[in-house]
Amino acid sequence: MFKTLHLLSLYTLCIAFLVGLSLSAFAKSPGFEPEKEVLVPVEGGKVYVRVDGEKQTHRAPVIFIHGGPGGTHNGFIGMTDLADERMVIMYDQLDSGKSEQPNNPKNWRVARFVESLETIRKHLGVEQWHLVGQSWGAALALEYSAKYPQHTMSTVLGGTFISTPHWIMDANLLVKAAPQEVQETLRQCESSQPPQAAQCYAAYTKLYSPYYTPNKISNEIAAYQDSVGGNGFNPLIYNAMWGPSEFSSTGVLKHYDATHLLAELDPLKTLFMIGQYDSARIDTVQNYVALTPGAELAVVPGGAHGFYDDRPLVTLALLRSWLRRKDAQ
Repeated sequence: MFKTLHLLSLYTLCIAFLVGLSLSAFAKSPGFEPEKEVLVPVEGGKVYVRVDGEKQTHRAPVIFIHGGPGGTHNGFIGMTDLADERMVIMYDQLDSGKSEQPNNPKNWRVARFVESLETIRKHLGVEQWHLVGQSWGAALALEYSAKYPQHTMSTVLGGTFISTPHWIMDANLLVKAAPQEVQETLRQCESSQPPQAAQCYAAYTKLYSPYYTPNKISNEIAAYQDSVGGNGFNPLIYNAMWGPSEFSSTGVLKHYDATHLLAELDPLKTLFMIGQYDSARIDTVQNYVALTPGAELAVVPGGAHGFYDDRPLVTLALLRSWLRRKDAQ
């Protein structure tokens, strides 16, 4: 425990300067209107793609891959500040957000999601890019980087989900450590008659840590998320591929495990990134790092699984530093 806390303190000190560099630009951001939006045909339908900083060609582009399955790009919107030095690509996976929603179970295959990324790369004319995956998006980033190393500048495995058995094991540990009333609420939340969403959210939050306090997101980010349009999160694909909650898997991904693909990555181009109070437990992620000798680990102080919203300035600073370093290699 002491070693982990000491490591987190070191990260806090090391990123303080980087946060200061990013703070003024982020605070003065005029808004999050996209520079370019396109619908890209992929297997099964068309996916929404947002591009910012298209004229920034002196650094490799970065694509952000959201979680879910069934999530949207919305949570990444604060990272558009990176467009001051490189192309920033965000997209909604098929069946969610502003993408088409055929809701055809035949499309709910990991390989198809991976090939959608490759189709987006080709459509945009990008030769190499950085991949930043979050949660379920980390699994897609890992799968893509293992299959297409020639197009991968670096890989960020954020909120690291790459193995359902490992994730559920960690979830069980979190649940068992929670107060009895929280455990009971969680059981009710996964029943056929769950309580109100706010009550379930509060229970899930308590699982992270008694010390975790979510940040209120900025007015600009909230305004974007309210006005972005599309169909938002799709619970149908989430339930079919994952299950009733973050802590229970009953769907297509129930036995998913891509841990073996870590051996296919270039470890010097791999970053594991989690929140201090992430449901991706640091002990498990450190095991992933050990399987990828030379890879790096970043811990976002005070952040939980949604650290892009929880701690956007720290996250932006960490990513900016990482991407610049990997550009130069």
